[in-house]
Amino acid sequence: MSNVPDLCSLSQDELKSYLVELGEPGFRAKQVFSWLHQKKAAGFEEMSNLPKSLREKLAERASLPGLKREVVQVSKTDGTQKYLFSLPDGNMIESVLMRYSYGNSVCISSQVGCRMGCRFCASTVDGLARNLTAGEMLAQVYEIEKELGERISNVVVMGSGEPMDNYDNVVRFIRLLSDKDGLNISQRSITVSTCGLVPEICRFAEEELQVTLALSLHAADDATRQQLMPIANRYALSDVLDACAYYFEKTGRRVSFEYSLVAGVNDTPEEAKKLIALLRRRKGHVNLIPVNPVVERSLKEPSLAAIHRFRDALECAGINVTIRKEMGRDIDGACGQLRRRYRDKKEQGNSKEE
Repeated sequence: MSNVPDLCSLSQDELKSYLVELGEPGFRAKQVFSWLHQKKAAGFEEMSNLPKSLREKLAERASLPGLKREVVQVSKTDGTQKYLFSLPDGNMIESVLMRYSYGNSVCISSQVGCRMGCRFCASTVDGLARNLTAGEMLAQVYEIEKELGERISNVVVMGSGEPMDNYDNVVRFIRLLSDKDGLNISQRSITVSTCGLVPEICRFAEEELQVTLALSLHAADDATRQQLMPIANRYALSDVLDACAYYFEKTGRRVSFEYSLVAGVNDTPEEAKKLIALLRRRKGHVNLIPVNPVVERSLKEPSLAAIHRFRDALECAGINVTIRKEMGRDIDGACGQLRRRYRDKKEQGNSKEE
């Protein structure tokens, strides 16, 4: 990665300091910030109200995220669009556009790959390549909004990567995304997912943000959770839930509990009873997600009857629950699938040429 600063990751104050260091007047910061975050300029040459000398200076001494769209898959069933972007260093990331009645929602990646090892996720199969900068996260939203020609109203940091494992960049991303001089997306329309990094959740609670926290719960006891999520060996479920309660206490924002239903693992009536006992007195909402099968894993989706039985048990116990509408099942829907398949195909093509 280049050592020159990614201007898209800088706040207005940081941008001002940087420009002053370059010998430029501080007022230029607001102009550059507007080009980056409102007009979504892809290059410095587009910034037409800046002096040519400044544009040339920035081209030499600064950088922009430089995302390039490689593939777009469009679902025939619901119009969901999955994007594969390449980065200047050759890495690739995925983003998803989902259209709902309340607006356009984008699910972005926070890392290239992931080191958490969750068994139901394709993005973790090859481990972590690197963290994304705040600018690279923003660029996913900006590129999709530009192509769509419509406003993005909701952003979910739930694609490839563990956001809390890239903590500083994710917090910076949220502040920039919600900046009144930028895209100005309400923090209440931003969701950040985590598999349960306890110290980071507690730290996140102190940031004075108003985003929704989504916990990848997936089991109601430590033993089952450890089967599905290696991180559960580091943090006990009771500690994770206490951290979520602290987040609610500090922010007043309800926590969403994500629960991937896996046939024969966590979808039985007994597991439903355990989940009810665990969450009955906690503030939150349960999202039931029929597991999206991953080629490299052996996990299977439960029957529709089992899914509805599980939901009904929770509802009867007074727990707020929904079955998440599955979007883009026909277009490599699971996190990391498109990136892996595209890369494998490219490698096969290269080996044939050799």
